[in-house]
Amino acid sequence: MQASRLADVKASDLDFVIGLNIRATFLATRAAVRKMLEGDAAGDRAIINISSQMGHVGAPDRSVYCMTKHAMEGLTKAAAVELAPRIRVNTVAPAFVDTPMTQPFFENEQFKRWVFDRIPMGRLLSSDHVAAAVLYLASPAAAMITGTSLRIDGGWTAQ
Repeated sequence: MQASRLADVKASDLDFVIGLNIRATFLATRAAVRKMLEGDAAGDRAIINISSQMGHVGAPDRSVYCMTKHAMEGLTKAAAVELAPRIRVNTVAPAFVDTPMTQPFFENEQFKRWVFDRIPMGRLLSSDHVAAAVLYLASPAAAMITGTSLRIDGGWTAQ
């Protein structure tokens, strides 16, 4: 789905993004929880959802995407409260990650300027940055972290 003004969002695009970002996350979380709760209570269990810095802000032409990422943040918080102390639930919320999928967006100079004007650190994330955040939240070092969102956004949401 391309970025669209709220008034121009097609119902089919709305349904697709809700299905992808909310329904799929809920169903995957539910399946993981069921499996994690089957055995004994021993061991550190963690669910880490991939959200977005857009789950903490608004943006023009991104109402549907922002809405679904805000919902994912809400699911994470509710699940964390419900499942503590047996399962920790958190999100990683990156800003734009430099990938083959996002590179074409940055060919548009206006969009590129808009993004970089919002990242005080002045660069995009790498997929390694996202992986490192997930690894941290899955590790024993994060044993007391649940219901939170680790924003790796170069300062985007600090403003």
